[in-house]
Amino acid sequence: MLDSVDNLAILCARWRTTAAQQDFVPHMTTQLDSDSIAEYLLDHPHFFEEHAELLGRIRLTSPLMGRAISLQERQMEILREKIKVQEIHVADMLRHAQENEDISNKFQAWTRALLLARNDSDLPQTLISQLQTIFDVPQVTLRLWNIHGRHEGQWFNMPASDTTRTFADGLSKPFCGANNDIDAAGWLEDAAAIKSLALLPLRVGAAPQAFGLLVLGSADASRFTDDMGTDFLSRIAETASAALSCLQH
Repeated sequence: MLDSVDNLAILCARWRTTAAQQDFVPHMTTQLDSDSIAEYLLDHPHFFEEHAELLGRIRLTSPLMGRAISLQERQMEILREKIKVQEIHVADMLRHAQENEDISNKFQAWTRALLLARNDSDLPQTLISQLQTIFDVPQVTLRLWNIHGRHEGQWFNMPASDTTRTFADGLSKPFCGANNDIDAAGWLEDAAAIKSLALLPLRVGAAPQAFGLLVLGSADASRFTDDMGTDFLSRIAETASAALSCLQH
C-alpha cells in the first residue's frame, strides 16, 4: 500500500511529465495536475507533520529577496507582511481616534464660549469669532431673518435675498463645495478670496423653514468639497440654531 509520500511523488511525477509535454498538451492540463497536488495537500493536512524533513528541502522564490528560500522562511515573510498590514491599520485607527478627540475638544470649547456670552446680541459675534479661532476657519459670517424687532439693523440682520432664503429652506444638510458665485459668499469680509464654502442652514428642530444661514469660507479649494462628510458640520448647525433661536420673534 502506498504511503502519503508515494502518493505525492506520483502526483508530482504526473505534473512534471505534463509540463515536459506542454508543447503537445493544452496548458489547462498542467494547471489541473498542479491543482491536484494542491488538493491532495489540503486533503491531507498532516502530511508535513508526518514528513517534517521535507519542509527544509522545499524551495520557494521570495518576491522580496528575489531568490529561493525555504518554506519556513517564506512563511515568516508572509507573517511579517501580515503584521505590517495590521500595524498600518492600527496606526490609522489611532490617528482617527486622535482626530476625533481633537474635534470633540474643540466643539466643547466652542459650545462653552456660546454659554458664556453675556447677552443675546453678543451671541452671533461670539459664535462666528470662536468658530474662526477654535476651528481655524479663515472667514465666517451669518445672516438671520424673522428675528425680534429689537435686533433689527444689526449686522447679522442685514437683508438676504429671497433666492438665498429659499436655498436655505431647501438644505436638509450643510452644503459644501466650490464658490461658484454663490450669493451668501458675498457676506464674507474678503469674498473674492474664497474658493470653497460650507453653508449651514439654521432652523429650529425639524422646522421646514430656516431662520438663517451660517457661512464658512476658505481660500483653500480643498477645505470644503462636495464629497466630504457633513455629520460634524450638521452638529455645528444644530448647536448654532439652538443658541441663536432666542433672537427670533
